[in-house]
Amino acid sequence: MATKVKSAEKLARKQERAQSSGRKLRVTLVKSSIGCATSQKRTVKALGLLKINAVIEHPDNQSVRGMIFKVQHLVKVEEI
Repeated sequence: MATKVKSAEKLARKQERAQSSGRKLRVTLVKSSIGCATSQKRTVKALGLLKINAVIEHPDNQSVRGMIFKVQHLVKVEEI
C-alpha cells in the first residue's frame, strides 16, 4: 500500500513540475485524416485539430505526447 502512495506522490510532483515549467507544444495538422484508421481520426479530433493547417497549443505532458506519437505522420510539432 505504501508503494502506491509513493508512486502517486511522484506522479503528482512530476505533473506539477511540467505545469510550472510552462512548456507547451504547438501542434499543426498538415495532412488530412481521411483514409486513416478510426482511432487516428479520433485522436486528431481529441487534439482539437478539425481542419488542415489548424494550430493548437497543448501542455507538454506524456498524454499529449502519446497522442502526437499516434498521429505523427499527420501533424507538425513545435516546442514553445
